[in-house]
Amino acid sequence: MKIGTFELPNRLFVAPMAGVTDRPFRQLCRRLGAGHAVSEMVTSKRELWASLKTSRRADHAGEPGPVAVQIAGVDPAEMADAARYNIDRGAQIIDINMGCPAKKVCSRWAGSALMQDEPLALAIVEAVVAACAPRGVPVTLKMRTGWCAAERNALRLARAAEAAGIALLTVHGRTREQGYQGRAEHETVAAVKAALRIPVVANGDIDTPETARAVLERTGADALMIGRAAQGRPWIFREIGHFLATGERLAPPATRDVRGWLVEHLHDHYALYGETSGVRSARKHIGWAVRALPGGEAFRAAMNTLDSADAQLRAVTTFFDELADRHPVLPAANDGLVRHQA
Repeated sequence: MKIGTFELPNRLFVAPMAGVTDRPFRQLCRRLGAGHAVSEMVTSKRELWASLKTSRRADHAGEPGPVAVQIAGVDPAEMADAARYNIDRGAQIIDINMGCPAKKVCSRWAGSALMQDEPLALAIVEAVVAACAPRGVPVTLKMRTGWCAAERNALRLARAAEAAGIALLTVHGRTREQGYQGRAEHETVAAVKAALRIPVVANGDIDTPETARAVLERTGADALMIGRAAQGRPWIFREIGHFLATGERLAPPATRDVRGWLVEHLHDHYALYGETSGVRSARKHIGWAVRALPGGEAFRAAMNTLDSADAQLRAVTTFFDELADRHPVLPAANDGLVRHQA
């Protein structure tokens, strides 16, 4: 599996999710089997580049390559500048966001709203490719099937993007109108894959090893991108990788291993955000990790009242140690049944 000249260890990608896919989360997912990770989106607005939020999103310290940064915006020149800015700060792959369905993004005509204006969408692709090509940086694109059910234009836009120089395309099997409702359809992904020569990645509702295999077979996609299913369960990448290689389910992880991964993640999280912000933003990661476990809901409610890193770490360690005494192997969760929007 390649993106430009970069050879990836496998074809399982971590999806860019705003407020989730920061450097600590990307590194954890890679450690647990992901072959590629794309950052949460970075704004193309120059006046916001120096903000604390953007600087954290652009932090790649110690991250293994290739470093992929997703940029979002509506102006071709600004998007080209944003690409160059992030390359100067370590980006080795630039990803264009035409897939985010969030109202605060689409209301500014960014994200998946760009699919309503194909000339503008293509102008952005051309400008970003032109900015990246002299530096040898490949450009990838993430989109949805279209804006709404009546206008699924992913195939048309995908062909134009390929002609403009995109190196890889990811398609989430929903329209913007759907948000995260209903089930993703992968027929559009299959049509795009059949029409393009560049690698195509399938995204949407890939939440079990069996689903992963079925989507690959149904679409012919070159890779899979996994987002919400990795929240609280980052080892899903190694589960899927094992299943695709052997046809057998990997045994659930040891409960104390899960504790160790989560504690390590929390330390990295606090180091990036500082204690005050880190404790608050870590709550969602902890909540996802315990949501399907015995006593998880009560623990999450109590944990959300803690306001120090030490207290949070002690609570997490105690919860998992006590759980491990009863369940040395992590109790099975309801695969694919618990969905949280990022």
